Amino acid sequence: MIEQVNLEVLVEEPSAERALRHLLPKIVPHVAFGIRDFRGKDMLLKDLPNRLLGYAPWIDSACTKVVVVVDRDDDDCRTLKRRLRQIAEKAGLRTEATAAGDAQVLLRVMIEELEAWFFGDVPAVRCAYPRVPASLGQQARFRDPDAIAGGTWEALERVLKKRGYHSAGLQKVRAASDIAPHMDVESNSSRSFQVFRDGLRSLVRESGDHAQTH
Repeated sequence: MIEQVNLEVLVEEPSAERALRHLLPKIVPHVAFGIRDFRGKDMLLKDLPNRLLGYAPWIDSACTKVVVVVDRDDDDCRTLKRRLRQIAEKAGLRTEATAAGDAQVLLRVMIEELEAWFFGDVPAVRCAYPRVPASLGQQARFRDPDAIAGGTWEALERVLKKRGYHSAGLQKVRAASDIAPHMDVESNSSRSFQVFRDGLRSLVRESGDHAQTH
């Protein structure tokens, strides 16, 4: 059953860890999870091979799935995804369902930073910061949260500072703590968020279906 699945979620920064603590229960209710923050993309990528090798011997017996979430930053998305897939496969873990069994690892690259997910849910931003205008999402530069020019965290900082919030500079963990509790995971307009949400649900559902047939 779905309740039997455990998730090990690996992220590169504290703000992602804080946001996902609020978002995961909305996306996959009743699923147990742990989140590990590596304090930087370089540290996550450096540690990932050994960590996945450590999971490999027991991941199936513990009904555990691993989720890796990183920002694209200046990397080519396909190249970064290929690198992550190679690391997982070298550890002997499946990134997609095969004849050998269900996927064990979900790899997700945020096209932009976490803040793109926030721009994908303007009502949640406004719940946290009421002076942000309701029309924000209709403004041309914000219609596609994953294509905001100049970086999404910088854009969020400008939006909030203009309305009198985060006047000393965007505090990313605080913003995640403020916004994520209000987010509606079904209506987010960020394509990056939608792919993460749907991939996570598929990962859990496949495991649940597999468990029910054995």
